[in-house]
Amino acid sequence: MITRMLKLTKNPVFVLLLGTVLNASVFLTPAHADRLKDIANLEGVQANQLVGVGLVTGLDGTGDQTTQAPFTAESFRAYLNQFGIPLPQGQSFQLNNVAVVSVQAELPAFTKPGQNIDVTVSSLANAESLRGGTLERTFLQGVDGEVYAIAQGNLIVGGLGVGAADGSSITINVPSVGRIPGGATSVREVVTGFGFGDSITFNLKRADFTTAKRVSQAINEFLGEGSANALDAVSIQVSAPADLQTRVAFMSELENLQVDQAIAVARVIVNSRTGTIVIGEQVRVSPAAVTHGSLTVTISESLQVSQPNAFGDGNTVVVPQSDVGVTQESNRMFLFDPGATLSDIVQAINAVGAAPGDLTAILEALKQSGSLKADLIVI
Repeated sequence: MITRMLKLTKNPVFVLLLGTVLNASVFLTPAHADRLKDIANLEGVQANQLVGVGLVTGLDGTGDQTTQAPFTAESFRAYLNQFGIPLPQGQSFQLNNVAVVSVQAELPAFTKPGQNIDVTVSSLANAESLRGGTLERTFLQGVDGEVYAIAQGNLIVGGLGVGAADGSSITINVPSVGRIPGGATSVREVVTGFGFGDSITFNLKRADFTTAKRVSQAINEFLGEGSANALDAVSIQVSAPADLQTRVAFMSELENLQVDQAIAVARVIVNSRTGTIVIGEQVRVSPAAVTHGSLTVTISESLQVSQPNAFGDGNTVVVPQSDVGVTQESNRMFLFDPGATLSDIVQAINAVGAAPGDLTAILEALKQSGSLKADLIVI
C-alpha cells in the first residue's frame, strides 16, 4: 500500500521504505518446462565461421579511392590476371566503381556441398556505398585455411549515402555493408563428431548445476538409470547407440525431452544508454530508506563590450558576464509499507514523473548498502 505524505521536505526526494521481498512475477511469466534442444547444444556440432576477401564491382562512383587505398588497385590487378588480362606493373590508375570487401558467412553444421548460405559483405577501404554492386567470385575459408564455400552475386544494401559538390552529405543507416541471401555455395562438408564414439555430450547454454542435474534425471527416467551423467555445471554425457541411423532417431527423442530449468541467479540489468531496466524474478531487498533528490545547476556565460565615452580616455575591453542558477524540483514523498512489491515501487516512481535514471541511481545505492540481494549489472 502506498501512503502519500502531503508535507514536502526541504530537499524534495523519494523516500522508499522497502519490505523484504521484491517479487517481479507480475512482469515475468512463471517457470515452465523447456525442450532439451532449446537449452543445450550437442558437443562437436556447431556452426563454423567463414571469411574471405573479394571485390565488389559495378558501383556508381562510390567505390574505393585507389590513391588512398592502393591495395584496391593491386587486388583488381590480381583479379584480372586470373583471366589472362595482365596490367602493366607500376602503372597507377583510378577506380571509383570497385571496392575491396570482407565477405563473411556462417556455415551451419551438417551443411552439404551444393547447399546455399547467406553472406555479409562489408567495405575494407573507403568506399562510400556498396549499393548496386556485384560481388565477384570469392573463396570463403575456415579457420583451418581450407575453402568451404564460394560466394558471388548482387548485393542488397539497406543503407543510403548521398553527397553534394559542396561537401554536404546525407547518410541513412550503413551503406557500406550489404547482404546476399543464399549468396555462397558450400563446396566442402565440415566433419562433426556426431557419428563417433559410444556417447554424446550435451552442453547447457547457461551453466547451472541444478539444471544439469535435472537434465540428467530426465534422460535417465526416459532411457533408464545410468544412461546419463552430469559431468559439471554445463556438460551431460549420454550413452548413445553406435549405429548412425539409430543414433539419429535416438537424438530425435532426446532433444524433445521436457526439462524444468533452474531459476536463474537474481539479477538487475541496467542499460545506462537507453534507460532500460530489467529486474529478475528472484530479486530481494532488505528494509531500507532511500532518498533521491533532483538538483540542477546552470552556468551561463556571455561577453559584453565596455567602451569609454566618445571624448573620454580609456580603452575598449571585453568583459565576461557569468550567471549561476540553481533549480531544485519539488517532488512528493512516498511511504511504502513493509513487503512492497516491485509493482508498488515502479508505480510510485512513475507517479512523480521520474526518469529511468532515477531508478538506476536508487538501485545502485541499494546495492552499495547491501540491501539489494541481487547482482547489479550495468551495460
